[in-house]
Amino acid sequence: MFTVTEAAAAQIKESAKQSQSEGLPLRIAAKKNVDGSFHYGVGFEDKTKEEDLAFKSHDITILIAPQSIELLNGTEMDFVKLDNGEQHFIFKNPNDPNYTSEDNNSEHNL
Repeated sequence: MFTVTEAAAAQIKESAKQSQSEGLPLRIAAKKNVDGSFHYGVGFEDKTKEEDLAFKSHDITILIAPQSIELLNGTEMDFVKLDNGEQHFIFKNPNDPNYTSEDNNSEHNL
């Protein structure tokens, strides 16, 4: 299952409002690069496919294509303020070989 934090949900809703995409589901994709790192894609989707897996988290509908679900299973998307003051979405993904737990303070940002 894929989840979003309250902070991420609030930012997703704000982004949807700003881009006139309110009510559209959010598509999340992941692929494994040649070097083993993960690449994430995020965007509002106006067309769903029959094979898409749909989840709800904090009133956000999330769509994931079957080819990404294994890579994203157990992932939490958050929106955080980084040390340099910038704010970013990050993926806390235990399937990503470059992910380390919050104890090590190293997540992947978008």
